[in-house]
Amino acid sequence: MTKLLIVDDEESVRAAVKRRLSRDGYQVDEAENEEAAEQMILETQPSYDVVVTDMVMNSEQAGVSVLKAAVARDIFTEVIVLTAYGNVANAVECMKLGAFDYVEKNIPGVDVYDLLSIKVGQALDRRRSSLGTVRRADSIRRDLGM
Repeated sequence: MTKLLIVDDEESVRAAVKRRLSRDGYQVDEAENEEAAEQMILETQPSYDVVVTDMVMNSEQAGVSVLKAAVARDIFTEVIVLTAYGNVANAVECMKLGAFDYVEKNIPGVDVYDLLSIKVGQALDRRRSSLGTVRRADSIRRDLGM
């Protein structure tokens, strides 16, 4: 089953995101801050398929810490940064560090939970494609005796 981790210091946001993504058929775990998230990322077997993290929690760079922990644990874990305090410099930094996407919580006229559901689906497609490529490369190497 597809495993997701939702990281946000606001319980109401975590609950709403979990409800929406659980309805889509995903197993969803929650963490209330970056420390809890980093511990869960390290301990969960197999690793999370997608991590959705708030940017600002205990610190303004909390989301970056979660992103780094997720990518260090499994380069194929897709991370979506969700923020109410979006800015271009922060978005660029997250994307350079390997985030799949950077989504603002307060986009006028957009249901952010529907948007997040779409983004999670896209992230899972990219993860499957990346893992498939690695498996094919490994198979070719074995077939060639490398």
